[in-house]
Amino acid sequence: QVQLVESGGGLVQAGGSLRLLCAASGRTFSTYQMGWFRQGSGKEREFVAAIGRSGTGTYYSDSVKDRFTISRDNAKNTVYLQMNSLNTEDTAVYHCAARQGTYFSISSSRYDYDYWGQGTQVTVSS
Repeated sequence: QVQLVESGGGLVQAGGSLRLLCAASGRTFSTYQMGWFRQGSGKEREFVAAIGRSGTGTYYSDSVKDRFTISRDNAKNTVYLQMNSLNTEDTAVYHCAARQGTYFSISSSRYDYDYWGQGTQVTVSS
C-alpha cells in the first residue's frame, strides 16, 4: 500500500506557472505507474498526465500537452507536475494517483489507479 500527499498548489495569474509535488510513502514507489488527475467544481475527475515506473514513458491529455510536464524521482519517492502557461480552465483540485502492477501501456483511466491523494487546489485568475 502507498500513501500520497500532494503539495504546491495555490493562486496564480493566467499565463503563470506552478509546480505540484506528490510525495509517496513506502519503499516500493518505483513499482507504481503514477498519474495526475484534476477535478473542477461541478465536473468529473479528468486525466491530466501519467508516467511509467522508470520515468521514461509519459502521456498527456490534449488539453495540457505542450504546457505541462510530468516527471518523477524514484530516489525521493516523488512525482512532479510542472504547469506552465496556465489558464482559467486549469482551475481545479489536482490529485495524484498510483497504479499498482506491471503494464505495457500507461493508463489515462481513473478506474485503473489504486491509490489517491487528497488533492491540492490550483486556482488561476484572469
